Parts: sequence; structure tokens; C-alpha cells
Amino acid sequence: MQRATSDFRWPNNARIGIVFNLAYEAWSPGKAPGIGPMGNVLQPGFFDTNAHSWASYGAVRGIQRLTRIAAANDVKTSIMVNGVLAETHPTVLKELHAAGHEIVAHSYGMDVIPVYFDEAGERANIRRTGDLIAAVTGERPKGWISPRGTGSLISPKLLAEEGYVWFGDCNDDDLPSIITQKDAPEQRIVGIPLTMDVNDLPHSIRYGNAPATLIDQFRAILDNASQADAAPFMLDVTAHTHVFGRPAGAWVYDAMIKLARKRDDVWIGTRMEIAEYALAQGRWFKDEVF
Repeated sequence: MQRATSDFRWPNNARIGIVFNLAYEAWSPGKAPGIGPMGNVLQPGFFDTNAHSWASYGAVRGIQRLTRIAAANDVKTSIMVNGVLAETHPTVLKELHAAGHEIVAHSYGMDVIPVYFDEAGERANIRRTGDLIAAVTGERPKGWISPRGTGSLISPKLLAEEGYVWFGDCNDDDLPSIITQKDAPEQRIVGIPLTMDVNDLPHSIRYGNAPATLIDQFRAILDNASQADAAPFMLDVTAHTHVFGRPAGAWVYDAMIKLARKRDDVWIGTRMEIAEYALAQGRWFKDEVF
């Protein structure tokens, strides 16, 4: 593994790199998310129609609202897409790709987590997801993030073998890294951390914070982090289409994009743009030393 050195800089010599992500998610047929807006938990063995309906909002309204906001601000997003959505909402997926957003493979469904598989099962899920997305968009995805960011120990190897350029199942850094397979040095994959500091789901659903306070948190990071320490870093701004895709939260995504665009120390790009940039800037990456 090669890590970015302290003299790494984003394009335009920016100190901060920001990706505006959208999590466009769905569960396998017959499955429902384990969380929802209701505080009381159902008895085991019963299908949670409330949680399922709540999560379905992203495909019905949320993705359209958040991409309208991105377009109004002239920002291309990195959109995590489950393969099942290529089956259920192919027209929406085709429109997202045509609009120039990066389509990120996000496993077949949110309940299909790679760490649960053996090698053959994980490889089959990677191929199935990529095939479904490619059949709709005409292009295989080049980036992968597993549900809950939980790949297996061999996910980087399998993804590289399947032609992926980057993966985001890592949060041990705030800069990209480059991973080379020892037995296949020609197979490299960029690890792009999925930072969780500005993410609507834990912020509002897990911790119960008001949507507006995420703007304050984002502003505080931009204003203070680079003053406290000179090292460059990246920051993900993530909105789930079934969480902040609603009117109560979408305006927050808009406000954070506007904040970032006003700054001269920020570079905004997609995760694929980060991967391409990292691979082109070898002078800033050195072998990791423990």
C-alpha cells in the first residue's frame, strides 16, 4: 500500500478535497431496512412495511430532488446505486448516468453485504451488480462502495481483478491510497476513504440531530480544520435519498454545496476524478511503513 505524503495537494493546489455523494439505495425483494422512523421495534419475523416504505422514498422522490439541487449548483455527484435499482428503476438510472453523475456500484442490495460471502459468492455479487448497471447505462461502474462500507478482507483484490479503479470500503485515512496486489503488480486499485463526518443518516437518524446543525458542523470543519493543521484532507458530504432527499433535509444539501463553492481552498470532484488524479500523481505516494 502506498499512502499520500504530507505535500499532497488537490487540483488547483487546494487544501481540501470534497465529494458530494448521494446514497441511492434499495433492498433486495422481500427485504426491509433494519432502521426506520418508528421508535418501537417490531417483533422478530415480521416484515416492517413502515421501514420499507420509508426507504422507498429515495427512488420515488428523493433522488430527483437531490439531483435537481446538484444541477442547480453545477455539481456532479458520486451516486451509490444498488444493482436492484437497475431492475426496478432503469429509466432513473439511465437519466443519472446521462446527466454526468458518477455511478458507483453499491452491491446488489443494502442487505447484500460482501463480508457475509465466501470468495465465489462475493465475486458473483460484484459481477451481478456491475452487469445490471452496465445493461442500463452502457458503461460498467469503475468504483465500488459496499453497504455500510463493509467489504471483506479480499474485496480490494477481487474488485481490482474485475476491473474496478477504486473502492471506498475504508476509513483509515483522509487521503486516497494506492493498493497493489503482490502477486499481480499490474492490478492496482485506489482506496478512497468514505469519511462519515458529514453524513445525514448517522447525523439525523442515529443521533437525532436537527438537519440544520449539519450545516454548522460542515462550516466549522471548513473554517477550522485547515487552520489547526496544515495537512491536506478530503471530506465526503453524503445525503441519502430516503433521508435528506425529503424537503426537511434537501435544503441542507443545497446549503452545504453553496458553502463549499464559495471557498478558494476547496476542490470539488467525484470519487472517480480522485482516483484518476491519485494514479497520475505518483510522486506524492510512498510505501506505507509500520
